[in-house]
Amino acid sequence: MNVDKKTLKFLKSITGKRARIVIDHILEQGYITTEQLEKDYGYNHPPRAARDVREAGIPLETYKVKSSDGRWIAAYRFGDLSQIRKGRKKGRQSFPKKLKKDLFQLQNGKCAICDGDFELRYFQIDHRIPYEISGAEQENKENEYMLLCGSCNRAKSWSCENCSNWEDEKLQNLCKTCYWASPDKYKHIALEEVRRLDILWKGEKDIEVYEKIKKKAKGNKAPMPEYVKEILFKSTKT
Repeated sequence: MNVDKKTLKFLKSITGKRARIVIDHILEQGYITTEQLEKDYGYNHPPRAARDVREAGIPLETYKVKSSDGRWIAAYRFGDLSQIRKGRKKGRQSFPKKLKKDLFQLQNGKCAICDGDFELRYFQIDHRIPYEISGAEQENKENEYMLLCGSCNRAKSWSCENCSNWEDEKLQNLCKTCYWASPDKYKHIALEEVRRLDILWKGEKDIEVYEKIKKKAKGNKAPMPEYVKEILFKSTKT
């Protein structure tokens, strides 16, 4: 694709491995799909690679294409390259090991979203306000970060990247009142006036109860979340 020399020089200056792959592929082919990132480059979480590019200050557009087996999947191409934020060239920096250990103790070894307990190595440090919005690393202050399990981190990434604040105004105050930044005290989830409850069933007793509820939900031909909500509604009336 045609890119002016000054912009091309900046694009070529990005050194992060995942971002480098996305940039080079788009320069050559015009776009890159999640299927290509996964099958050709071995990334199990393709949006993370695209996010690395955005965090380096390079605008990307997400759109839908058909995969090799006919499914609709995401693809990425450059947005308005005149809007590149060159002050973010290095992208996010690595975290000190001490920060992760401190957060682990602060959260009692539990995920900040689903409250599931995991070993330290399974957690990922997460910016409460996404790096894409804040535009800079915080100063490793515990209240600016939280630990999330891999599943919750992926769920947050998808939700944030599909939020209009992410694409448009990038207002930090809106992020601060979002579930994904403050799960204990929030006003919205990605600007939607909704509430969310994540429940992790772990251990023999928990799983036994879960299976019983699942069986009853199936007997009532109700989706599991709706059946659990029905049980909770009834409990508030007694």
